[in-house]
Amino acid sequence: MGAVEIHGYAIISDDDRIADAAGRMPDILRNDADWAYFQQELDAADLTVLGRAGHQANPNSKGRLRLVLSSSSTGLERRPDGWWWNPDLVPWTDAIRAVLPDGGRVAVPGGRRVFDLFLEIGYDAFHLSRAEGTHVPGGVPLFSQCDEGLSAEQVLSARSLKAGERRVLDIRVPVTLTIWR
Repeated sequence: MGAVEIHGYAIISDDDRIADAAGRMPDILRNDADWAYFQQELDAADLTVLGRAGHQANPNSKGRLRLVLSSSSTGLERRPDGWWWNPDLVPWTDAIRAVLPDGGRVAVPGGRRVFDLFLEIGYDAFHLSRAEGTHVPGGVPLFSQCDEGLSAEQVLSARSLKAGERRVLDIRVPVTLTIWR
């Protein structure tokens, strides 16, 4: 098995939210500069891991290799639209060995359950974009711990990730990006 490098990706509000109360990404978190960066990063990945809702909401028009987290999966199964994985039935090490036997870069764009799972598995990098000055009251947090009073940065720091240089992706909003490694 080749080496696997896991990269998380999220854009969040100032209150550490990735979606509104209904689980949809609000317009205030949609940003062209962030989207372009994210798409470039997905193009560089060998595998994209996301939850079922995200998979269904975002058609795979580029035909990227996907691993979809779903409790409805019987373990690890190959379907026409990608690999489906139930982490309660098949450990990550077995799943990744089957899906990417030569290793490679794994992009993890969420949602929250997926982000939480990979906190346990371990990120090599987390690309954290923030739409500054925005709030999503009652929304879905990036990590479950964000509902316990911790910021996204505190959660990442507790996992021994260190913040890189903060970059401005879009000065108009502004949207900033910090890569945690």
